[in-house]
Amino acid sequence: MIDHVLSPRVFQTLAALVLVCNLNLLPAVAQVPAQQPVAPSSQTTPATATPALPPAAAGQSGAPTTQQTAPAQQPDQAVPSSDQPITTIRVQANEVNLIFTVTDKKGKFITGLQRQNFGLLDDGKPPVSVLRFTQQTNLPLRVGIMLDTSSSIRQRFQFEQDSAVEFFLQVLHRDDRAFIEGFDIQTDVAQGFSNNVDLLNQGVHKLRPGGGTAMFDALYKTCRDQMLTLQNEFAVRKALILVSDGDDNYSRALESDAIKMCQRAETIVYAISTNVSPSKDKGDDVLREIAEATGGQAFYPTRIEDVAVGFHNIEEELRSQYSLEYRPADFKQDGAFRTIYLQATDPRYKVRARKGYFSPRPPQ
Repeated sequence: MIDHVLSPRVFQTLAALVLVCNLNLLPAVAQVPAQQPVAPSSQTTPATATPALPPAAAGQSGAPTTQQTAPAQQPDQAVPSSDQPITTIRVQANEVNLIFTVTDKKGKFITGLQRQNFGLLDDGKPPVSVLRFTQQTNLPLRVGIMLDTSSSIRQRFQFEQDSAVEFFLQVLHRDDRAFIEGFDIQTDVAQGFSNNVDLLNQGVHKLRPGGGTAMFDALYKTCRDQMLTLQNEFAVRKALILVSDGDDNYSRALESDAIKMCQRAETIVYAISTNVSPSKDKGDDVLREIAEATGGQAFYPTRIEDVAVGFHNIEEELRSQYSLEYRPADFKQDGAFRTIYLQATDPRYKVRARKGYFSPRPPQ
């Protein structure tokens, strides 16, 4: 099951603290324009170790998975144009950049809110300072699409491929990068990070279905090898779109291992279920748990032809997010997990954000 779940009693306590944070902290913080860059700091985020697959479930049957090396990033060609300015945010080791989404009770995206409309606790304490708050953030995107290529989805695979290509065409802007990966008992990075839609299209159509399903292994390795190792001088949005029925029959990693690696890589996971039966099964619950723990959302099309609707909903959300950059209190570079509790002061609104993050370890 998912780690770091807060009890109802703790949530009540946190809710009271949030109101105090909102009244005493956020209104006193000067808002920094979204396009104003932060001066580079001599303090940089230390490199994070990249652990191998966890041994927790090593006793399960199945051969180890292998990771193919992603091709080098391609030059920008055939790129959808965008006239929107790109926000540049440089983040120090003791600063947190939190991307989040706000909806009403019907799931409609709420935009136009201000920093005063939110209360925040990091590891149970209000932040030392809020450095920046921006609406409808257009931070550069680093996104990967993970297509389940196991035998169980063979009849649905064409719809997955077509929907993925359409997503790339609609979402990728000038400074965005994406990659495409298939997974069954192994992972197959058919096209590494690129802004070239033609190359991504070719990568999508290279994939072929067949084999068992090692979804937890694939998610763990993808966050470790593709997302955790990203080197950027500025903040980016990191997201994975997992298209699968959620059933895993071959992984050595556990669901909790995969979630922790996503949190360590600060990557939001959106899941699109390929189970179109009238009732949800265990796999659908797994997809929801992974998505919620990382600040994402799971979508459940009622027809396989509606997989494209799930991609469209994710596209809309990526254009309707907020970015909050802050310095946490009592911050230590000890590699420990720190919880995040973010709440809107208006009870009509629901905030969806990652449940926490791992602080960087001190330099060796």
